[in-house]
Amino acid sequence: MMNEERPAGEFRTLSVAVVEDDRRTREGLGMLIDGMPGYRCVGTFTRVEDALATRVRGTPDVILLDIDLPGIPGPEGVTVLVDRFPGVAIVMLTVYTDPARVLDAICNGACGYLLKDTPPVRLIEAIREAASGGAPMSPEVARLVVTRLRQTSPARQPEANLTPQEIRLLQLLSDGYSYEGAAHQLEITINTVRNYIRSIYDKLHVHTRSEAVSKALRNRVIS
Repeated sequence: MMNEERPAGEFRTLSVAVVEDDRRTREGLGMLIDGMPGYRCVGTFTRVEDALATRVRGTPDVILLDIDLPGIPGPEGVTVLVDRFPGVAIVMLTVYTDPARVLDAICNGACGYLLKDTPPVRLIEAIREAASGGAPMSPEVARLVVTRLRQTSPARQPEANLTPQEIRLLQLLSDGYSYEGAAHQLEITINTVRNYIRSIYDKLHVHTRSEAVSKALRNRVIS
């Protein structure tokens, strides 16, 4: 079963697919993933169409997806890949920080957006974060998204009824903290963070971290 939660400290092997048209980058990512304990590359593809047509070695938990691809471009590919692999977490991995490309990919269902100069250690960490329900983003991208949402935010809607601690957690997530990092900042356990997340989802009527942060920003619950 994909994306199931395990107790703290217990990790399962994550299946990762790569869609990238540059051969060197594609092969390098595959080798990096296969070389890390707890990670397995189940397929590397040049185009979205190839990923859709090829039988991968098991259903991927995470797909690393380039934006500027031949055939179906990355942002549009997100939608069809989510349909093909229900429950998959898609992380864009690209050189582009154009606001329109970023927001298109996220609105189409991508849960994360990383630049290709992301250090390998951070990339591996981001894969597990995405599989656990997180929304990994490069700092430059996170700032861009926050700035764009501030520019288009409507007046705050008070009906969310979030507690001060839930608002603090949302602010940390908006600032790019992982669940573990937010737990450390708030001096609470990771399980308590997950309880807060479930409560936030219920109150905001959302299903993912990125949706919760986006709605909180739009409603000016956080800044």
